[in-house]
Amino acid sequence: MAERYVEVPSSKTEVKSEKKTTMANVSIPLPRNGFCIPNYATKRPSFTPPFTISCSAELDGSHQNKGGLFSFNGMKGVACGILAACAVTSSAFPVPAATQRLPPLSTEPNRCERAFIGNTIGQANGVYDKPLDLRQCDFTNEKSNLKGKSLSAALMSDAKFDGADMSEVIMSKAYAAGASFKGVDFSNAVLDRVNFEKADLEGAVFRNTVLSGSTFDEAKLDKAVFEDTIIGYIDLQKLCTNKSIGDEGRAELGCR
Repeated sequence: MAERYVEVPSSKTEVKSEKKTTMANVSIPLPRNGFCIPNYATKRPSFTPPFTISCSAELDGSHQNKGGLFSFNGMKGVACGILAACAVTSSAFPVPAATQRLPPLSTEPNRCERAFIGNTIGQANGVYDKPLDLRQCDFTNEKSNLKGKSLSAALMSDAKFDGADMSEVIMSKAYAAGASFKGVDFSNAVLDRVNFEKADLEGAVFRNTVLSGSTFDEAKLDKAVFEDTIIGYIDLQKLCTNKSIGDEGRAELGCR
C-alpha cells in the first residue's frame, strides 16, 4: 500500500505589536494683545477674557518611524515652548499705552513772533515747512496779528491767548493741550482736529466755527458761545459730555 503524505500547514502564531500612543496636551493661556508683539494703542485698554492654545504631541513607543514622527513632534514641542514663553512675558509685563511725545522746546530767537506770519504753506492737513513752536508764548489781548493766520500743526501747549482775536484762523491738527484761551474770539475759524485737552476756554466764542475732530477732554468751557458751530454728530456727543458747558452753550449745541 502506497503511503500518502498529507502536508499539513503549520500553525503560525502572529503576534501584533501593540502600538502605544500617548497624547500630551498643554494648554497655554494667552492675552488678547498678540503673540509677543507690542500693541501700542492710544485708547485705554479694555479687559477681555484670555484664550488658550492647546499643543499636543504624539509619543510613539516604537522606533520604526523615528525619523519622521519624532522630528514632527519635536517641532511642535519647540513651537509650544515659544508660545508659552510669549504668554508668560505678555502677562507678566503689560505693554503701556503710547503717550504723546513732543519735540524739545525750540531755542529759535523770536519763535513766538512767527505766529504773526503763520505757516506759509500750512494747509488743512497740517503740512508745514518748519515747525511752529508757540509753547509757553504769551499772546494776551493780541487783537490784530493773529486774525486769519494759518497756525496748522502749531504747538501751543501752555501758551496764553487770553482775550486775543483769533477769528478766521486755521488751526488744523494743532496741539493746544493746557493752553489758555479765555475770551478768545474763534469766529469763522477752522479748528479741525485740534487737541484742547485741559485747555482753559472760558468765555471763548465759537461762532460759525468748524470743530470737526477736535477734542476737549477736561477742558474748561463755561460761558463759551457755540452759536452756529459746525461739528459732526459723533464729535458733538463727545463735546456734550463736558460738564463745564453752561446751559446756554448746551442749548446752542443741541446737547440732550
